[in-house]
Amino acid sequence: MRHGKKFNHLGRKTGHRKAMLANMACSLIEHKRINTTVAKAKALKQFVEPLVTKSKEDTTHNRRIVFSYLRNKYAVTELFREVAAKVGDRPGGYTRIIKLGNRLGDNADMAMIELVDFNTIYNGGKKEVKKTTRRSRSKKSDAPATEAPAADASENTEATE
Repeated sequence: MRHGKKFNHLGRKTGHRKAMLANMACSLIEHKRINTTVAKAKALKQFVEPLVTKSKEDTTHNRRIVFSYLRNKYAVTELFREVAAKVGDRPGGYTRIIKLGNRLGDNADMAMIELVDFNTIYNGGKKEVKKTTRRSRSKKSDAPATEAPAADASENTEATE
């Protein structure tokens, strides 16, 4: 019986499941988003979020703990350098799962899992709004500036007469 055991075994033995999640986590850290099935994405979210939390504090002990899960020193280095720098102020919720529909071959539910702070569509949209407001302000400041030289020109013509 499996009373109180909430972990999804994904139809795999323990060694295969741990290796698969470690490889998926390394790919997620390297590429910042991956496409997979919904069940694997949910399992990966539970696997990778504690590792990102560990990466906020860069100590040798935390690096060794994360390395024991990921087994890839390049992924550990990128996690502690780039990812931890972006998620340093975030209290949790480092990943986002977006459902994509069904796969053509076997009709499996597909999803895209991504690191939230590295999404340029959602986060970049906010920055573009700020840029448009700056542009509109600069246009407003340009309009009075064009009128002011016209007034100066009329004063110059009066001074010459």
